[in-house]
Amino acid sequence: MEDRPSTANTMRYSHTSITVRSIDDSLRFYTEVLGLEPAGRRRIEENRAEIAFVRDPSTGARIELTHWDGKDRIEPGEQLDHIAFEVQDLDAVLARAKERGARVGKEPYRLQGRTSRIAFLIDPDEVWIELIEPAHAPA
Repeated sequence: MEDRPSTANTMRYSHTSITVRSIDDSLRFYTEVLGLEPAGRRRIEENRAEIAFVRDPSTGARIELTHWDGKDRIEPGEQLDHIAFEVQDLDAVLARAKERGARVGKEPYRLQGRTSRIAFLIDPDEVWIELIEPAHAPA
């Protein structure tokens, strides 16, 4: 396994995103039934979606609940939207992934009004992997 890239100081698990029929119903389930804490909610107009995060207060693990406008029916297997990792250098991680034959789903971009950059890889089973490069503090 000598060829395996080190993730030390380069990649950190961020969250898992699932597609939901109703943000409100899902928030109630994850907070009232499972005891997770609400951790933010917002619209993403350019994606025609609304997202909300919940987090486990003991581990900090987060789930992103995503409702796509007009998508009220979810077929089996469509619930998992993506898995996300924070990276320190998005360009370097993408370059290494491309060298190793990874498929890029979306090249780096910024959501409107945000300073972090994101990109997506697609794994061999068509699962989307979001890579997030947080905004760096000014030097």
